[in-house]
Amino acid sequence: MLFTIIIVLVIALVIIAVIVNAVQQHKERLAALKRAEFSKLRTLLEETEDILLNAANVPMTKGIMQMLLKRINVTLKAMLELEPTSKDLKKRIGETEARLNDASAGGDTAVEGLTMPDNDKQIIGMIQGIKKLRTILRSEHARGNIDTQTVVQEDRRLEMLQLRINVESQIKRGNQARSGNMLGSARQCYEKALTTLSNCAHADDYITTRKSEVMTILEDIATELKEGNLRDRQKKAEQENNDLDVLFAPKRKW
Repeated sequence: MLFTIIIVLVIALVIIAVIVNAVQQHKERLAALKRAEFSKLRTLLEETEDILLNAANVPMTKGIMQMLLKRINVTLKAMLELEPTSKDLKKRIGETEARLNDASAGGDTAVEGLTMPDNDKQIIGMIQGIKKLRTILRSEHARGNIDTQTVVQEDRRLEMLQLRINVESQIKRGNQARSGNMLGSARQCYEKALTTLSNCAHADDYITTRKSEVMTILEDIATELKEGNLRDRQKKAEQENNDLDVLFAPKRKW
């Protein structure tokens, strides 16, 4: 009888150990999933905040600002569900909602101004920021957080802004090369700008004006290159004539 009781107790202990181990493993899996989800949300939050901070370089409308703030607010609340005791998250949610209220009450700001950065690294940063913003725009539209009309208008505005950056950077390089008398390099830059302008399906005043200006510059460069080639040929001919004169000049007797 005692032996039977001992066997039963041992089996019970084994079962309990198996159950405890299974529960522990389940808790660890849940904790790992929670950490992975929190990390994903934090990456999303940082990406959105970076885009919002880039507003100084990429002009944004009121609608875009509100969309980004709402995206941040939703992300923070999702993070708070995973970390309910976080005071920092609660504080940031309050700050974001206050910014949202201010953005809703304020008027729309002008977004047409574009100041070109001084170096290529900053220009690349601007273009990357615009591309990310367009991706976020489509993503938020898919989630139903922004209406179709706004998406179409904003995406076209960002597309034109990206085009202007590309064109202006090529023209700037062309101007620098032309100032340095590197007409071949300058022509390549202006031709790239012209191709970008010509390939745009939405012609506006900027495209029409810039296209005309670039074509005029290319014509001037073509004329300068022809004149330069003519001068080179004349100089070469004069040099050859001088060489012949020296060759056939009367020999002096010393």
